[in-house]
Parts: sequence; C-alpha cells; structure tokens
Amino acid sequence: MTLLEMSREYRESAEIIHARVVELRTLERAQTDVEAARRLRLRIAALMPLWREMRELATLTGRYYDRSYHKNERYTL
Repeated sequence: MTLLEMSREYRESAEIIHARVVELRTLERAQTDVEAARRLRLRIAALMPLWREMRELATLTGRYYDRSYHKNERYTL
C-alpha cells in the first residue's frame, strides 16, 4: 500500500467518523432525557480525537514527500 492510498483510507475513515459525530449531535439535541444526552456527549467526545487524528494522518501521508510541507510535530521522531 502506498502513502497516497493510505491517505485516501484515512480520509474516508475521517469522513465516516465525522458523519457519526453529526448523527450523534442531532440525536443529542433531540434528546429529552438528561442522562441519555450526557451519554451521547461522552460518545461524541470519544470520537473527536479519532476524527482529528484521521484528518492529520490523511494530510501527513498525502503530503509526506512534498518538500514544502511542514510536517506535524506530533508524528515525527
């Protein structure tokens, strides 16, 4: 698998996670039970770091060989 293929996979995963976050936010807004709304917020909070990481890795793998790209310090040694 090439880095560009990995980038595409990461981007697709990020889109799936984002769609789920949007869906959960909609459910949270419609929720009348306080406890259920809190559980939905916790699920959203757990997905947000995954969504951010997928986007960052998609960019990193997609532009890895681009000399002008300043790589994210989180993913460098």
